[in-house]
Amino acid sequence: MGQANCDTTAEPSLERLLEHPAIWRGRSVARAATLSTGFTRLDVALPGGGWPAAGLTEILTVRSGLGELRLLVPLLARLGAQPPPRWAVWVCPPFEPYAPALIAAGVPLERQLVVRSAEPTWVIEQSLDSGGAALVLAWLAPGVATSVTVLRRLQLATQRSSTPAFLFRPLTESMRTSPAELRLIFEPQLMGGCVRLLKSRGGERRPLELRWQELNDVAT
Repeated sequence: MGQANCDTTAEPSLERLLEHPAIWRGRSVARAATLSTGFTRLDVALPGGGWPAAGLTEILTVRSGLGELRLLVPLLARLGAQPPPRWAVWVCPPFEPYAPALIAAGVPLERQLVVRSAEPTWVIEQSLDSGGAALVLAWLAPGVATSVTVLRRLQLATQRSSTPAFLFRPLTESMRTSPAELRLIFEPQLMGGCVRLLKSRGGERRPLELRWQELNDVAT
């Protein structure tokens, strides 16, 4: 009868497989590249210590314009200052970006590109695949075609391009399945907001209260 050869120097293939960022093991954490949010307490709460560097993130709110964009202002400033010059693509924002506030936070206006289209998911995918985007921000209103298949295609596009994309969606979408790597709920509060992780590869599950002054202090 043959004898199995136990090679103690062999790499643990299962453990290496489970570390792949495409694998989600409930609350366990697979190592993946992240981008700091610019806010220490939020970095600590998020899996890996920041936003996914190549992944789809959904930020869910009751309605747009409650302060949720402030979560990404430090990232806009930091990526906007990095060479080579690339665009921060804003797809179908429900408002015009407020230039004075962005300038005050260090966000370079010359690297912001606003695109309005009847087919926002197509614009998101094309922007990611173009190689010219540092990140993509998109607002998907109710009624926009956002099937699981469409969202999975966007998630794959972020991985192909190694570029993060952030979708701002209605809170009602929290009841639907999504292939997004990270999903969080944002609720406005006086002088700040509350963040709750809805889906993540690990991370803090308790609600995290943020104060805008703290975010401003880090971003400046």
